[in-house]
Amino acid sequence: MGRVFEKRKHKMFARYAKMAKAFTKLGRELVIAVKAGGPNPDGNSRLRAIMQNAKSINMPKDRIDAAIKRATEKDSANYEEIIYEGYGPHSVPMLIETATDNPNRTVANLRMYFSRAEGALGTSGSVSFMFERKALFKINASGLSKDDTELDLIDFGAEEYTWDDENKELMIQTSFNDYGAMQKGLEDKNYEVKESLKLFIPTTGKELTDEQEIDLQALIDKMEEDDDVLAVYHNAQ
Repeated sequence: MGRVFEKRKHKMFARYAKMAKAFTKLGRELVIAVKAGGPNPDGNSRLRAIMQNAKSINMPKDRIDAAIKRATEKDSANYEEIIYEGYGPHSVPMLIETATDNPNRTVANLRMYFSRAEGALGTSGSVSFMFERKALFKINASGLSKDDTELDLIDFGAEEYTWDDENKELMIQTSFNDYGAMQKGLEDKNYEVKESLKLFIPTTGKELTDEQEIDLQALIDKMEEDDDVLAVYHNAQ
């Protein structure tokens, strides 16, 4: 019983640690959104989207409110969004999305992570041409008419969409430039947006062996532990 309890306790702590990291990163995104468009979500579409994402992972409301309030204070940190590029182990192209109040610290850390994994931090444009920026939306599909909804999605600029009947959800992909139009269209028609993301999708794929995948995943895990890192993208299949 003791071993079982220890195993469960370890899993519990690991889950809460991962949740805490997610909350920290969303807190930074909330600060950036408030500084860019103000603390009122009614007039700040970016803030509304981040608040939806925060709720989707059960971020407490008081923590969301605290991050918004903190962003309005004069001495609050100014986070800068920077995307870094490089090659991971086995020459895997990687993009690292960050939000940092100290770019010197962030770039030094990323350079160290790459170096220890036998990769290298690259210059701007060195790998980004291998990725496309896209936007994804997840909405509640309960009670929706597929025909009517699909007509709306086409009007809003959807490139692709997938019905998940088991979970009663609808996944929608748009171009990055159509993110705002899709968000406004869904809100105007009262669709329940559960989550929205802006992400990079690789245009090519790189095959790895099982051992090479382990090397790459170790680097990704290390980067994702860094509070400055919001997301890590690569083209390994």
